Amino acid sequence: MKKITILILVLGLVSFLSCKKDETKATLSSSPNASVLNLASGAQVVLKKSDSAVLVTYTWSASSFGQVVVIGYTVEMDLVGNNFKNAIPVVQATNVLTASITTWDLNQKILPMEYDPKNPTPMNLEFRVKAVINANIAPLYSAVVPQSITPYFVKIIYPILFVPGSYQGWNPADSSTVVTSKSSNGLYEGYIWFGIDNALFKYTQGPNWNTNWGDTGQKGILVPGGDNIAAGLHGYYKLDVDLPNLKHTFLLTAWSLIGDATSGGWNTDTDMTYDTIAKTWSATVNLSAANIKFRANHKWDLNYGDDGTNSGKLSVGGANIAVPAAGNYTVILNLSQPIYKYQLKKN
Repeated sequence: MKKITILILVLGLVSFLSCKKDETKATLSSSPNASVLNLASGAQVVLKKSDSAVLVTYTWSASSFGQVVVIGYTVEMDLVGNNFKNAIPVVQATNVLTASITTWDLNQKILPMEYDPKNPTPMNLEFRVKAVINANIAPLYSAVVPQSITPYFVKIIYPILFVPGSYQGWNPADSSTVVTSKSSNGLYEGYIWFGIDNALFKYTQGPNWNTNWGDTGQKGILVPGGDNIAAGLHGYYKLDVDLPNLKHTFLLTAWSLIGDATSGGWNTDTDMTYDTIAKTWSATVNLSAANIKFRANHKWDLNYGDDGTNSGKLSVGGANIAVPAAGNYTVILNLSQPIYKYQLKKN
C-alpha cells in the first residue's frame, strides 16, 4: 500500500509540474512579432566631422512576445553579406522604441571597418533590431535594412583593457600592454610578449586596480577581483576577452610564412623571428610571384590573409596575399597595433 501511495504522489507531482510548464509556455505567443526598423537618415549617408555632436536617431516598432514583458532592444550593424557574424551594437534601449547616438560615436564604430581609415570610402552596411526578454527565450530580429555610410577620418580611439602582470612589474597604467575592442562590443583581443616563464597577469578596466578581473577556479572564466591568471612558457601570446560573458583565452604563438611563393610551398613553413624592440615578426626570404599567408604554430587554426587586395591590412582567415614579383624580400608582420598589418619590402 505504501508503494502505491508513493507512486500516486510522484505521478501527481509530475502532472502538476507538467501543467505549470505548459502554463508557462502558453503565455508566450506561438507567432511572435518582430520589430520594424526605421533609418530616418536615408539609404546613403556621409558623416561630417562638423556634425560630431549631432544625434543620429533610430526608431522601431514594438516587438511582441505574447505577454507584457520588459523588452531590451539593440540596434545592430555589420557589413553587407556578413550575416551579422561580427554584429556591432549601435544603440540600446529598454521598453522604449527610439534611441540616439552622436555622429562622433557612430563614426568611431564604423571607421575601424575601413581598409584605409585615412581615406574613408562608403561602407555598405546592414542594420537590424534585436529584441530580448531573457536568456531562456530566443531573441526576435527585425528585417534587415541596408544603408551606405561614409565615415570621416579621425584618430581612432578604441576601448582598451590593461593587462598588468609579473612580466611588466604589475603596472596597470602601462599603455603598451593592453588589448583592444576594435568593434566597441565588449570583445577584446591583442598580442603581448611575456618575457618570463610562468607569467602571472590580470585585466583592469582602467590604469588602476579599481575594476579588475582574474581567473578563479574555472579556467577561462573571469571573476571580478579574481585570482592571478597563470601563463606558461615565455613568448608571444594572443589574448582574447569576452567581457559581456566574462570569458577569456590565451594562446602562445610563433609565426611563419607559408605559400606557393616560398620554397616550401603550401606544405612547409618559413619561420619568422620576433623583435622585442620593434614588436614585429620578420623573415628575409626569396619569393616567387605567387601567394603567401601568415599562420601561427605551423597550423591553420589561426592564420591571416588580406581581403583587401594587397591593402597591407590583415584579416583572420583572409585571402591569399599576392607577391607582385619574384625577388628577395623582407616580410614584416605587425600584430602590435589594433589593426594588424604586414609589409613586403623588396631588397
